[in-house]
Amino acid sequence: MRINKGRIALTTVALAFIGAALVTPSSPRSATSSSPHLKTIQIQLPELSATQDKESAPVAEPDLRWEKFKVKKGDSMALIFRRAGEKPGTLHNIMSSGDVTERFKHLQVGQTIEFGYNEDDQFQELKFSPSKTQQLIVSRESGQWQPELHSEQVETRIQHATAVIKDSLFLSGSRAGLSDNTIMQLAGIFGWDIDFALDIRNGDQFSLIYETRHLDGEKIGDGEIIAAEFINQGKNYQAVRYTNPDNDTEYYSPDGRSMRKAFLRTPVKFSRISSRFTNKRWHPVLKRWRSHRGVDYAASRGTPVKATSNGKVTFKGRKGGYGKAIFLQHGKTYTTVYGHLKSYAKAVRKGAKVKQGQIIGYVGSTGLATGPHLHYELRVNGVHRNPLKVKLPKAHPIAKKYLQDFNNEALPLLTQLALINAAKFADANTGTSDKSLPN
Repeated sequence: MRINKGRIALTTVALAFIGAALVTPSSPRSATSSSPHLKTIQIQLPELSATQDKESAPVAEPDLRWEKFKVKKGDSMALIFRRAGEKPGTLHNIMSSGDVTERFKHLQVGQTIEFGYNEDDQFQELKFSPSKTQQLIVSRESGQWQPELHSEQVETRIQHATAVIKDSLFLSGSRAGLSDNTIMQLAGIFGWDIDFALDIRNGDQFSLIYETRHLDGEKIGDGEIIAAEFINQGKNYQAVRYTNPDNDTEYYSPDGRSMRKAFLRTPVKFSRISSRFTNKRWHPVLKRWRSHRGVDYAASRGTPVKATSNGKVTFKGRKGGYGKAIFLQHGKTYTTVYGHLKSYAKAVRKGAKVKQGQIIGYVGSTGLATGPHLHYELRVNGVHRNPLKVKLPKAHPIAKKYLQDFNNEALPLLTQLALINAAKFADANTGTSDKSLPN
């Protein structure tokens, strides 16, 4: 605060003069009486703020200069730091500053990394958005890097859809307003009971209640399917998503049976079945008749191959006509075989445990194969069985102690599904349409 020194001096002299005139004992008159020598002097003092006396106004932080780098195919943080002209040691310090910086290890093409520099061109801050709802900021404070993960508030909305299949599941689902991700979820829920590559027919129909995620009123993604119904070749399948008090989540049929089976029906996303299980097949490489004790799934080279059930790796390597192969043991009864692989997943090794749906390898054409495909076998007590026809074991049903709680949650959802279907039937007859959920 700036104060005029001359003004203070004048004020001091004037106050001294007034004080002397008021307290002189020899004066025969009172201090209030008029005097030819005493004039009224008006003094204006500068206003002083108690707040200003105690503290100064906060100093605004200087703006940073930002440089942006888009993630390219094959990029890593090390390569991006090199392009930015920053030292590897700085990246090491940032990566060591907290667990949240692990997100820098999972870059995706098109994402942006921002480097912030102060007026002296010193690197001060790093920004990265691992998703639409998160931003990771790492700032230099007192010579140390401090990471912070900021999350936006996401709104969850409940939607519904219903459709009759006229051509394919994906085209019909898309016309009903569903994303590919939600359609894949739907196929995953009923995938143990319905072979979506072979069993789907025109006239099949489905209904579902599902979540969508929104940020600032804009849809940013899909949530979970809450309840669904699928009618395949006249047979009705229903499923409800349920999380028990132990926080375990799974899909169950209305009577509490798990929709998940102990085995996936197919281990790979394929374009067609190129060879089926048979006792007599003309071998395209050996040029002679022989049995084919598995199913061949034609797929693009490099397509991920999944373990069809929880199990243990008993063999990984080259094995005769199988080429690169993996053998999994599932308990004492079941064995699955995956042949003609191009390569193996990193975590797969002999003796390792794998989970159902875990990627264990990639489609190739090693061994006696004329083109890329997966040869898949299922053995029961050492005997080859047809994977497309064998009755697969089921997973455990919902625990009895949770059955009542499940029923309380499932009944309203199943009722809503019935109302959705009824509304769909009514719309088909009246030509009206209503996208809101029935009450």
